[in-house]
Amino acid sequence: MNRGWRSIVILTAAFAIPLSCRQNNTASAQDSQEIAQTEPEPNLRWGLYIDSLDVVDGTIGRNELLSNILVRNGVSAQTIHYLDRNSDSIWSVRKIQAGKPYHIIRDRDSVATARYFVYDINKTDYVIYSLTDSIYSYRGTLPVDTIDNFISGSIQSSLWNAMIDQGASPDLAGMLADVYSWTIDFFGIQKNDSFAVYYQELYADSVRVATGQILAANFITGGNNHYAFRYIYHNERGEYFDEKGTSLRRAFLKAPLSYSRISSRFSNARVHPVTKVVRAHHGVDYAAPAGTPVYSVGDGVVITKAWDSKGGGNYLKIKHNSTYTTEYMHLRGFAAGINQGTHVSQGQLIGYVGATGVATGPHLDYRVFKNGTAIDPLSMDLPAVDPISESDMPVYLSTVSGYMDKVGCTLPDSLRQIMLPDTINITDSND
Repeated sequence: MNRGWRSIVILTAAFAIPLSCRQNNTASAQDSQEIAQTEPEPNLRWGLYIDSLDVVDGTIGRNELLSNILVRNGVSAQTIHYLDRNSDSIWSVRKIQAGKPYHIIRDRDSVATARYFVYDINKTDYVIYSLTDSIYSYRGTLPVDTIDNFISGSIQSSLWNAMIDQGASPDLAGMLADVYSWTIDFFGIQKNDSFAVYYQELYADSVRVATGQILAANFITGGNNHYAFRYIYHNERGEYFDEKGTSLRRAFLKAPLSYSRISSRFSNARVHPVTKVVRAHHGVDYAAPAGTPVYSVGDGVVITKAWDSKGGGNYLKIKHNSTYTTEYMHLRGFAAGINQGTHVSQGQLIGYVGATGVATGPHLDYRVFKNGTAIDPLSMDLPAVDPISESDMPVYLSTVSGYMDKVGCTLPDSLRQIMLPDTINITDSND
């Protein structure tokens, strides 16, 4: 790809001048002249200089083999056989998939035979097969550029549609919902709610390949601002905090009860202790004495209080936000005041361990669903929900202050005063 032109200035001496202190080693305008020349920058793709080569792009067809493509482009059967036998350690030629892009690279003065075959593994990774002279293969990765971007909009039908209307990638809507998954119910957003998002986009070879991190956001619902700023705090990954340093994440309790032991873990193939049938067990069984209190792992609303005729016995299902739902099965009974529609708080008593339904003994079958799909409760990421400490607030506010203007956040003077002195200028009240 031609990346532009670079200028080279060549200074040519017209004639030699003896050096002397009087001349101060400076040549006159007649002694030299500037000749500005330009030459194209070498066209480099996939680590190859392709200025004198032709690149023909294609797409792997249905049921098409690499051998079919190479034969059409003049590659010998012997070369194809060698690649098939010797490229597995880099990338097996049998892994090519229909619909994936490929590129044939040929000499411009001899287009009968391909010199290289390039296969796009994904949007950034590729494999090259050298087909002439030295036959070999290697994998590479396109350099990725990060570009900051900003969008804002108003919701008329859905967040997804509003993002598309502003030219954003659909995955940005899901990422924004994940940032606010603990503080905003995206199933309850209303018409004319609005958003502003400052985020990164990733480009490879001038082609957009992915959405990067959301750096700052403001979601306005019900007339209230909900700010989010990405900040690395006491760990190696970014978390989101508001303008006051409060974490947007609300961690679950590690377990919904005090238990004796874990009697069964999350599994896609478990032999049921009663039926002896092998089937998925998408939960964790906590063995505990009958009557052991069971608590809600987080704030939420009871959406189901019922009897599970498939073996779960008395059970509750609690919706915590637009992303997470938890389920508690085999309960002996429910806590007083727990009904469908009841709002519960993290750590609130909701029921008691039992052995109702199909069970060999008292235990709690605890399940977690993310976007409707069961996930392993023991593998859940449970980040700390501690706010930014008072001692860390100056650094935090100074770090994210550059993002605040992007999403319309104006700090009150009480917070501005605690920022680091070299990042803010507060007018003295005596001036």
